[in-house]
Amino acid sequence: MMKLRNHLIGVEDGTVILFSHFEDGGPMWSGKGPRMVSRAVRFSEPFRAPPTVFVSVGMWDIDQQSNQRGDLTADGITPDGFNIVFRTWGDTQVARIRASWMAMGELAHADDWDID
Repeated sequence: MMKLRNHLIGVEDGTVILFSHFEDGGPMWSGKGPRMVSRAVRFSEPFRAPPTVFVSVGMWDIDQQSNQRGDLTADGITPDGFNIVFRTWGDTQVARIRASWMAMGELAHADDWDID
């Protein structure tokens, strides 16, 4: 459980088009087997520590004639940002994915000391 120690709580959200592979025959649309796409997200200002990040599928366009498999995660979360990672496998054909995200955590306080 994240315990927040001050009154400066930051909440930031956004959306990211992860890919649109049906337009150019990219691997998510035309490939088979394990495939992965990752996109970096940077926060507008850093959090005091790595925040809690939620990701969800905002839109997906997926072929109806194959199995629908997908795994969407937040990876490499730091105070400055994170990576949204989408994976699929087998015969799944994904034309495009838009991911939505929200980060919540403690912000730095003006009275914080930064001692190196």
